[in-house]
Amino acid sequence: MPPDSFLLMENINKIKYMNIKVLWADDEIDLLKPHILFLESKGYEVIPVVSGDDALEVMKKEHIDIVLLDENMPGLTGIETVKRMKALNSNIPVVMITKSEEEHIMEDAIGSNIADYLIKPVNPNQIWICLKKNTENVKIVSEKKTMDYQQAFRNISMRISDHLSVNEWEELYKELVYWELALENIEDPGISEILAQQKEEANTQFARFIMKNYINWLNGKGDDKPILSHTALKEKVFPSISEKQPVFLFVIDNLRYDQWKSIQPFIHNYFYVENEDIHYSILPTATHYARNSLFSGLLPSEIEKKYPGLWLNENDEGGKNQHEQELLAEYLKRHGKNVKFSFYKILNLEFGKKVFDAFHQLLNNPFNVIIFNFVDMLSHARTDVDLIRELAQDEKSYRSVTASWFENSLLLDMLKFLSAKKIPVFITTDHGAIKIDRPLKMIGDRNVNTNLRYKVGKNMDYPAKEVFEIKNPADAYLPKEGITSQFVFATRNDFFAYPNNYNYYVSYYKNTFQHGGISMEEMMVPCVKLLPK
Repeated sequence: MPPDSFLLMENINKIKYMNIKVLWADDEIDLLKPHILFLESKGYEVIPVVSGDDALEVMKKEHIDIVLLDENMPGLTGIETVKRMKALNSNIPVVMITKSEEEHIMEDAIGSNIADYLIKPVNPNQIWICLKKNTENVKIVSEKKTMDYQQAFRNISMRISDHLSVNEWEELYKELVYWELALENIEDPGISEILAQQKEEANTQFARFIMKNYINWLNGKGDDKPILSHTALKEKVFPSISEKQPVFLFVIDNLRYDQWKSIQPFIHNYFYVENEDIHYSILPTATHYARNSLFSGLLPSEIEKKYPGLWLNENDEGGKNQHEQELLAEYLKRHGKNVKFSFYKILNLEFGKKVFDAFHQLLNNPFNVIIFNFVDMLSHARTDVDLIRELAQDEKSYRSVTASWFENSLLLDMLKFLSAKKIPVFITTDHGAIKIDRPLKMIGDRNVNTNLRYKVGKNMDYPAKEVFEIKNPADAYLPKEGITSQFVFATRNDFFAYPNNYNYYVSYYKNTFQHGGISMEEMMVPCVKLLPK
């Protein structure tokens, strides 16, 4: 971690807040003078009035941050006053104060969208705590989270190394994602910079970890190896497939772990999360390789050898994932799962609705697979469409667009339906993506593939010390397209750029989300089992 990160951590600028202006309406306001003096000593500006009408007049003239409102006043009642206040400012927090504990009054007040409810007599500290909770909640939460991350920062930094185990890397990545989500709404660029630097250092060490262990994992060496693309379904999904109850598997192409955490709250009311595991995408972390491997239970060169008619190499014409359903059928048979299954790829809303309309029939199948390509399309659209670049300009907005899609998606409608039918569900993906930032100059002939995060071909020139080279593709169970062909993978947030028209190429692709290489975001992807509530 660069030394300036520690200086930043020690000098975090706190968010500055203006004085809170409180409007307090009570027909006995004179008796509350000690309370008002107490609040003023805490830095609040209090405007006292004796009626609902007076309170409304003040609101028309001044900016008010919060209202303390007596429920039982002459003239306009507290409930009537709240309704008129909300008409003036629907977002104004109103705290109702009443002598009555009658249930219908509480229900009326709550139904009027109040922020809080207090029973008289109230003491100054009670009012103060209520005001802090309703006006300074963001500040308090921000300061607490900032302090908590400051305490966690050094521990995380000390843990980051290429000597971690598979499980330790998974836990570290989950913790970094936790902090990324926890801190994403804190308006402090210092914190964001520190966390970004810490993730970058983690990705540097993670790349070393992968380069040291990946080939051994594929060859079954060592006890400490992760679940990989070609073993994920066998390990996590197949044990739940039987004739007794249908099972649904949703594959959201290109879904990162942090994106899963951003959509999880929308599922909370319908499913319990029984297992939330990580599986590692194989290399290249691209649909052609990882998803074919996921659905076949085989590594790419094994697919090519066993089912030559179902595999296309980089330079072959045609879609590279046309035969996933046939590969899955063979995979199920090899593992004794001779069951009827359905397989759908949803690329547009119209076809998705047709699939959803058939859900009652799908319940007769022991196994159903549905692929959603929205997130993958989002990452590609973000590269090519200026509007999408603006909507998903950074990690936070990339998650936000994914969550917004999911909240209004057919996928969520399908999950609600399955929850009502008490059907278990699996959600996983083939690979993730990373926002690329640093170009690496690459020279290759016209047969080299176009992916920005990995290259396959011959006679390539690149900075060898900054990439992962697989000179013999067979070592990584990758197809060999020529005698001298090899694979090269970018790590961290690097991407390959050609010297021809270099500046344009770099500016066009920099800060886009890409996949194919080695990073925590691309390789460590979610595999979740959901049980209906």
